[in-house]
Amino acid sequence: MVIVMAASATRADIESVVAHIEGHGGQAFVSRGVTRTIIGVVGSEAVLETLDPIGLPGVADTKRITAAYKLVAAENHTNRSTVRVGGVPIGPDTFTLIAGPCAVESAEQAMESAQLAKRAGASLLRGGAYKPRSSPYAFQGLAGAGLKILAEVRQETGLPIVTEVLDVNDVDLVAEHADMLQIGTRNMQNFGLLQAVGSVGKPIMIKRGLSATYEEWLMAAEYVAQRGNLDIVLCERGVRSFEPTIRNMFDVSAVPMMQQLSHLPIIVDPSHAAGRRDLVVPLARAGIAAGADGVMVDVHPHPEAALVDGPQALYGASLDELAEIVLTLPALLGRTSAAHRTDGVT
Repeated sequence: MVIVMAASATRADIESVVAHIEGHGGQAFVSRGVTRTIIGVVGSEAVLETLDPIGLPGVADTKRITAAYKLVAAENHTNRSTVRVGGVPIGPDTFTLIAGPCAVESAEQAMESAQLAKRAGASLLRGGAYKPRSSPYAFQGLAGAGLKILAEVRQETGLPIVTEVLDVNDVDLVAEHADMLQIGTRNMQNFGLLQAVGSVGKPIMIKRGLSATYEEWLMAAEYVAQRGNLDIVLCERGVRSFEPTIRNMFDVSAVPMMQQLSHLPIIVDPSHAAGRRDLVVPLARAGIAAGADGVMVDVHPHPEAALVDGPQALYGASLDELAEIVLTLPALLGRTSAAHRTDGVT
């Protein structure tokens, strides 16, 4: 069961509901989003009966959720959610471009990439300080030094930062510098890490695992939500297939399906789906047309010299083409640019 608290509910109201649940032998999991607080309830049928209907102050509604992922299911939300990252909205009314280098290599490279991203219409900057690599000999990122560079770039450009965290031990450090923490595809089912990021009070992006089903993906989000954080954005970045021509298979059907199953925003990452520059813009176009709330792409001023994923990074004419699409296509679908919606809660 899920208890939806009214917008006017006080802290005392929430504590009273939690005490009621625990007093009847149940467990309560409080999750707070931008506009609402919901309480997930786990317990016996007898516990649930005391809550249906519930007469405690501050309660707007109680709902029995059939999905295994109770807190992030669409069943308990009349409207899809908007998540704000450093004031920038990601949600159903807007379109958000997130762009930047796959890996931070130097202060100069990060700044040049951020400037390219901003000119293309990005309102959030992505950049990797920690890089999970298939080879232990490949560039692993600048770690803490990379986080400091990202913070300096944010100060200069005004772009909030999205960056990946790989290890539970680094969560607090990354949260100190980043505006949104990213869980990468390889860590989608790292449950300890999911629980840790759910407790730091920052928006979380969860990339779909290489072979994850929709339910497994949403259950990963549920781990974050159960720790009290409903500010979660899902990211489709392609899944593993038998076709060797492309890096991953871009599952465009994930966009409408996840919008049916969950209230969480969903964006797409065509760069990591394609693995090649010539396919990034067509896949971005497909994701926008399918209803994605945003697109995340790799940008690099000198991709031929990039230490990570240079062949998929946009620059020059390819970045100009993306900028034109971002400017025109979302508007045709009734969305406004997130760059123009940073001055109030949507």
